[in-house]
Amino acid sequence: MAADHAEVSKDRVFEALRAVRGPELEGNIVDLGLVSDVFISDAKVYFSITVPAERARELDPLRAAAERVVKDIPGVKGAMVALTADRKAGTPASRPAAPPVPGGPAGRTPSRAPGPAAAAHAHPAPRGPVKAGIPGVGAIIAVASGKGGVGKSTTSANLALALHANGLKVGILDADIYGPSMPRLLKISGRPEQIGGKMIRPMENYGLKVMSMGFLVDEEVAMIWRGPMIQSALLQMLREVAWGELDVLVVDMPPGTGDAQLTMAQQVPLAGAVIVSTPQDLALIDARKGLAMFRKVEVPVLGIVENMSYFIAPDTGARYDIFGHGGARNEAERIGVPFLGEVPLTIAIRETSDAGTPLVVLEPDGPVAAVYREIATKVWEQVSAAKADTSREMPSIVFE
Repeated sequence: MAADHAEVSKDRVFEALRAVRGPELEGNIVDLGLVSDVFISDAKVYFSITVPAERARELDPLRAAAERVVKDIPGVKGAMVALTADRKAGTPASRPAAPPVPGGPAGRTPSRAPGPAAAAHAHPAPRGPVKAGIPGVGAIIAVASGKGGVGKSTTSANLALALHANGLKVGILDADIYGPSMPRLLKISGRPEQIGGKMIRPMENYGLKVMSMGFLVDEEVAMIWRGPMIQSALLQMLREVAWGELDVLVVDMPPGTGDAQLTMAQQVPLAGAVIVSTPQDLALIDARKGLAMFRKVEVPVLGIVENMSYFIAPDTGARYDIFGHGGARNEAERIGVPFLGEVPLTIAIRETSDAGTPLVVLEPDGPVAAVYREIATKVWEQVSAAKADTSREMPSIVFE
């Protein structure tokens, strides 16, 4: 390990990246200040390159070239490189000026953000092109929550299985870099195969194609990654996996509103987001944050699922509203988004999740599976309606 870090240094990476020049850029990507901080872990290199958001798709060869020159450095085992349009906080004043906008008038550079007075009179910027999707994937749905512990990953797995049970071709991406759950929930172990030195073949079980950081690192390994590394890992798991032909890809998001969520909203054309909450007020407070974030970045909210909605005693059949009841339904009505359904709190859900045999698979005709299938039906009806609306314009998101 020490030898790797002695040989693969940040200075060596920046030196290699100075050979990379983009189209119409008068200088290399390092001296132009387009490269983020570089992180090196186990001889793998992670960083991002800032480009104009509207040109992200056509500048992907720039990302590929940067990745290629870094991988050629002796001692480097791999590289993850992302394109980002984020404006980095704490940028020094001495940073080189931004390069001329390719395709614009000669010598024109992007102006700095206008002050409040100027912004008040500014015309809205024209919408850019649709964000690059994933070849073969019809729609991408994010399953999110404002906080942990509400059963989001269990909901994601069963929603994906319910969509599959309803006749769709489905994949699931475990985007929780810090706490991947899908290997255990779907009883999948081992390492993915690499195809042609570039693409990764997803793992499969129960009819789902699955990708997770949990397949690439040991379960006990703590992931201590910062923003650019998370961005790179997510985008590679999305776009460098051979998903094949899918009707829908379900993305199990990490809890909160951090780097993973912003990366997905900025870089990926999400068809919508499903918010998972439990009924009590504290969970709903955090769920509102997730709802607000997706609305702010113009990602449609497909609805709210109330998980652990009620408990049915297995011995008596009596119902108990342990966490209260109806909070998520009331919140959905209040803010005007669909209420997708109530998932009960049952011992069977916990036991089958721990065992890697979700109830939608184990008891496909049972009452809990019926709940998930109804949720899946409501979600897919909305996605299908949006896809059929050819007049709908997808937003182009730039975080300032």
